Order: sequence, then C-alpha cells, then structure tokens
Amino acid sequence: MSDRPVPILMYHAVATRPNDATRVLSVAPEAFAEQMTLVADLGLTPVTTAALAARWRSGAPLPARPVLITFDDGYEGVHRHALPVLAGLGFPATLFVSTGWIRGAHGTGGAPDAMLDWDQVRELAGSDIEIGGHSHTHPPLDQLGEAGLRRELTRCRDIVADELGALPVSFAYPFGYSSRRVRQAVRRAGFAQALAVGNALARRCQGPYALERVTVRRSTGIDEFARLVQGRAVTRTFARDRVLTKGYAMVRRARQIRRKAIRDRV
Repeated sequence: MSDRPVPILMYHAVATRPNDATRVLSVAPEAFAEQMTLVADLGLTPVTTAALAARWRSGAPLPARPVLITFDDGYEGVHRHALPVLAGLGFPATLFVSTGWIRGAHGTGGAPDAMLDWDQVRELAGSDIEIGGHSHTHPPLDQLGEAGLRRELTRCRDIVADELGALPVSFAYPFGYSSRRVRQAVRRAGFAQALAVGNALARRCQGPYALERVTVRRSTGIDEFARLVQGRAVTRTFARDRVLTKGYAMVRRARQIRRKAIRDRV
C-alpha cells in the first residue's frame, strides 16, 4: 500500500487589503491565481480532504500527483477571490469553517476579518468545495476541559449539518494544536479525519487524525510555492517554524500539567 507523500496546502484569507490580524497568513488574489495556474501547469491533481483520506483508508490508489487545497476559518475572500479561480480550473478544495465566525444566526463575534455568510458557504459547497469543521469559536482545543472541548466540536458539527444538510466528515485543529485527548474527541464527534499543520508533507502513516499541512503565506513567492507543491525542500523551508513549534509545544504541555494540578487540588 503506497505511503507516497502528499502536499496539503493550508490557506487562510485571500485578500487585497488584509488587516493586521490576517496579513501574514493571507495571500493576494493575484498570487493565489498564479499559484493555482502553476498547479494546473505542473499536472497536479487536486482532491478534497475526504477523498484523500478515503483512498488511504481503503487502500485505493491515489490519483496522479495529488495535492490538497485547504482554507481555514471561513474568510469572505475565499468566495470572492478563490472560488472563481478554482471553478475556472475545475479544482476541488476543502474549507474548514469556524461556525461562530460565519456571519448569520450562529455568529458569536470575535472574527479577525471579514467572514463568509451561510449563503456563501452553501454556494461554495455546491461548487465542489468540501466543508469541514474548525470548531465553533476557534479556541486552542488542547487547553479546554472535557465539557468545553465536546461543546466546541459538537456545536460546530451540528451547525454545519443544519445549514448544509450533511454532516461534515473532515476537521482541522484551530492553530494546528491537538493532543491524543483532542484527537480522540474529534473522532468521537463523528469526524473521520483531521488536519494539523506541522509544515511537512502528509503521509498515510501519520494516521487519519494527524495529517500534516504546509502553510502558504503572503510572503510565499512562486518559486517557493513550486517547491512546496512538488514536495521539494519542504523540511528546509520550514526548519525555523518547526523549531518554534516544538518549543511552544513544550510550553503548552507544561501549562496543561499545571492547570490539571490546580483542578485536582480544588
């Protein structure tokens, strides 16, 4: 059974004038169009998160040169700028929505920039875009207690199901943070696969609840993007990010232990 690595691209906002909160992790519409054109020119085959996981789960062969295009949070520019490009090229993608940030009846406020509304999400869903979950209010899930974690997952799942008429099967961890406890909760909530960050290529051996992605930023030039989608020099490109991520993970584990000790004393 093949464990061929697959690049999973992680986008956030696609915006001409992003605000300070989303600037670093946004891409310009022109850059996004250029990147997708390169994906087509290289002969890569975009698939959804659900499709990749289903093939790995069943042992079915992958398409030639697969790549995943994913978006986190639910920014309005995904509809305004990304959808016309994807539809024009016939590319599927996956959008992970934080349901409390989507404009409409379930909104909780607190979104960092202009967000989609549910009519736009439905239009995306009808245009070969898989809609996945990304929690309700976008907290770091590994820092929540059991009740809060369950509430974030089930609220997100149920709102997507109510609005779109189908349960979401894919999930992406807010901030990329997870733990064994979080991954087990995601599975119990009914999600069949989940994406982290990691800034590495995805492999079947990572397991369906810890598939890694590579970050596309506003600073990602077209030459660097070409290396990412072809799986070249990914480790070197994100070496600094990986060191910082490991260091912060140690800090987060220490905080969890401290909080648990406090709860146990109460």
